[in-house]
Amino acid sequence: MKVNQILNTEGNWGTLIARLTLGIVLFPHGAQKMLGWFGGFGFSGTMDAFTTQMNLPWIVAFSVILIEFLGAISLIVGFASRVWALAIAGLFTGIIFTAHLEHGFFMNWYGTQAGEGFEYALLVIGLALVVLANGGGKYALDIELTKRLKK
Repeated sequence: MKVNQILNTEGNWGTLIARLTLGIVLFPHGAQKMLGWFGGFGFSGTMDAFTTQMNLPWIVAFSVILIEFLGAISLIVGFASRVWALAIAGLFTGIIFTAHLEHGFFMNWYGTQAGEGFEYALLVIGLALVVLANGGGKYALDIELTKRLKK
């Protein structure tokens, strides 16, 4: 597959909305993990929690942080939108099976469950699949990159 095919996108509003929503919603989660913003542990603390408390391999822990942080920023600007959307869909599929499936569908709105259900993760996957299928949409950096690569 050529780089142009991966970056190619139609300049439509629907995909722009999906891309921005996904990027903006994921950014605080990534910033918690990478920078310690919004009450997060930062990179070192998150790596420690993932590898020692959750027993994730370091490469998985590192990938989660990168995907949620760099993926969110890249989606907001529309850079390599399909690549990041695929990574996010894969990440959240894994999150469903490792952390949320046992708690059912619904989020823990009233604090009555032992954990969160998978509805949020499913919404993230749905938005990611829209971007994966259609590209970054209107105002994506991918549009400019595709033009330059064609020259």
